[in-house]
Amino acid sequence: MALFTLDLANAEEEAPGPAPAVLPALANRADAPEAVPARAEASPERIGPVTGFPIPRYVSLGASESNARRGPSRSHRIDWVFTRRGMPVMIVAEHGHWRRIVDRDGVGGWVHYSLLSGVRTALVEVDMTPLYVRPDTGSPVRARAEQGVIGRLRECRPDWCLLEVGGYRGWVETAAIWGVDPGEAFD
Repeated sequence: MALFTLDLANAEEEAPGPAPAVLPALANRADAPEAVPARAEASPERIGPVTGFPIPRYVSLGASESNARRGPSRSHRIDWVFTRRGMPVMIVAEHGHWRRIVDRDGVGGWVHYSLLSGVRTALVEVDMTPLYVRPDTGSPVRARAEQGVIGRLRECRPDWCLLEVGGYRGWVETAAIWGVDPGEAFD
């Protein structure tokens, strides 16, 4: 299965190097419901009682298989199994070594902290999202990502994030991805 295809018809003269590529999505959960993406609500930021980090906050799945349980212990029933390493999730609660997470569809449960990673990733939500050379819609397009592609966030400004996916790096508008709050900035 190819990770991307070259789109020679959309090559930009100003951007030396390879033509823009189309980066396809990888399969997520076969039984995932189609839903409107959930973003963090504009509520006052809380601090996690265990880590001291803000809640809610985004992290990613660090394991290729993560059991989401009904409660914060191994004795609780498994409600869901996440099978996509690197997928962005939101931590909404903490208890000991357990974190309550939700994905973009609001599905989740309690996961052991060792299955999570602090690496920031984002899920492309708008099909054929352009990855621009600069954070400006007038700049050349380096590649296009299909809906469902996961990329690593390198930097974010209030309306733009630098996303790395399939060997390409480019700026995407934050409205086209899930895994970063509107107006969030970091480097």
